[in-house]
Amino acid sequence: MREIRKGARGDIPAVAAVYDRILKEEEAGRSSVGWVRGVYPTESTAREALAAGELFVMTEDGLLTAAARINQTQAPAYSQVPWLWQAPAERVMVLHTLVVDPLCRGRGHGTAFVAFYERYALERRCPYLRMDTNEKNAAARALYARLGYREAGIVACEFNDIPGVGLVCLEKRLEG
Repeated sequence: MREIRKGARGDIPAVAAVYDRILKEEEAGRSSVGWVRGVYPTESTAREALAAGELFVMTEDGLLTAAARINQTQAPAYSQVPWLWQAPAERVMVLHTLVVDPLCRGRGHGTAFVAFYERYALERRCPYLRMDTNEKNAAARALYARLGYREAGIVACEFNDIPGVGLVCLEKRLEG
């Protein structure tokens, strides 16, 4: 059974292991997410999200399968994006560092996590959703497009200490 809940201290090693498996896929050339081992994401990425009370994890039958940070913090690069919906900051929810364990790929975990994010945002009266991904991450871009997210722009920047990133900024407006 799948469950999405707030992360706990005991989840950190499992989240870091998912980061590691994704980075191994990248290093082996089996995927392209644009991350760099030892730079981003690291265990401290998950620890910072946990400390802020913003880490969420998905488990299935007791095993951690996905994780993300959800908050209202927009990356500085977002100020350069021509958003379709100009929304007040307090009405915007942001999804950061969504990861799905490569061992679970293709089983709907990413779709389910984004659906949770959308419900979470609406419950907090934030109908304007934003997120980003690396331009290289074709799989994430395809998922988000399928789920109704619009690519608002691509910003060339240093992102999470990784130079030369084409940051794809996405948005969606929810009804309700």
